[in-house]
Amino acid sequence: MSVISMKALLETGVHFGHRTRKWNPRMKPYIFTERNGIHIIDLQQTVDALAEAYDLVRDKVAGGGTVLFVGTKRQAQETMEAEAVRCGMPYVNNRWLGGTLTNWRTIVSRITELESLEKERDAGGFEKLTKKEAMLRNRKIARLYERLGGLRTMKALPALLFVVDVRREETGIHEANLLEIPVLGLVDTNCDPTGVDYVIPSNDDAIRAIKLLTAKIADAVLEGKALRKDLPEEEHAEAEPAGRRPAAPVPEDIADEDLLGEATLAKLMSGDYDEEQRAVAALAAAAAVETPAAEVPAEVPAESPEAEISGEETKPAAPDAGAPA
Repeated sequence: MSVISMKALLETGVHFGHRTRKWNPRMKPYIFTERNGIHIIDLQQTVDALAEAYDLVRDKVAGGGTVLFVGTKRQAQETMEAEAVRCGMPYVNNRWLGGTLTNWRTIVSRITELESLEKERDAGGFEKLTKKEAMLRNRKIARLYERLGGLRTMKALPALLFVVDVRREETGIHEANLLEIPVLGLVDTNCDPTGVDYVIPSNDDAIRAIKLLTAKIADAVLEGKALRKDLPEEEHAEAEPAGRRPAAPVPEDIADEDLLGEATLAKLMSGDYDEEQRAVAALAAAAAVETPAAEVPAEVPAESPEAEISGEETKPAAPDAGAPA
């Protein structure tokens, strides 16, 4: 079952590409036809690519990873923020700061500074400053929040980058490629899909198209989070400790015929088996009486606690040379 229907893609204009004179030849495999000087995207490939991307995002999030939503063009800013907040993922919707991924340590320090300034402001610390100093700090908070507000929930590098308009976000895609972070992107006919690992051919200019596809990615994140909550219950299920062989199942109502051979059963029925056992016991008692006490081997010493803890086997002492075999 597909993640989205072809009808929904047609209604939102996902199939409309750019004018033929503005196309990128590397997008030729994803173009279905040309009509009135405009390229038409092959929606069958879009449906398949979106299904693959949905499974990828779900599995990444279920494994504990995060997805960074990136879309700084005007048509995508509001949608990226809304969907990222809905699924609880970080986002960049204003401007991509160079080094956001490759210089993540510095970005973390700036986020820490933003949080400390906000705590000082909320605690009333700005009231003790002059008007100019308070104004400058408020401006700094606004500037930091505008650029880093969506990254505050990201504690480490993301497991996946979701991008709208790969032409505009070329810097972010390059950083992700350097760090070998998979890139998932909505790619229009005028874009170069080379740096994108998972291409979703789509119109990246229509607001409705961006909203539809981004919502599907957010749904995949929510489904992955639901799976992540179920994982601990499976992991903490009762199981045998590691290194211990599982106990064999105890059979019920097993008859002697299932375990003993025909000859042994015949002896048991005739009473010969009991006579053999008595003869063996008598011979063992006679041998014990004839053996001198000095020749009896010493008792095997008990295993030491150290050997018991380490798991090493304590071998019994070798008998004397004069002792009978």
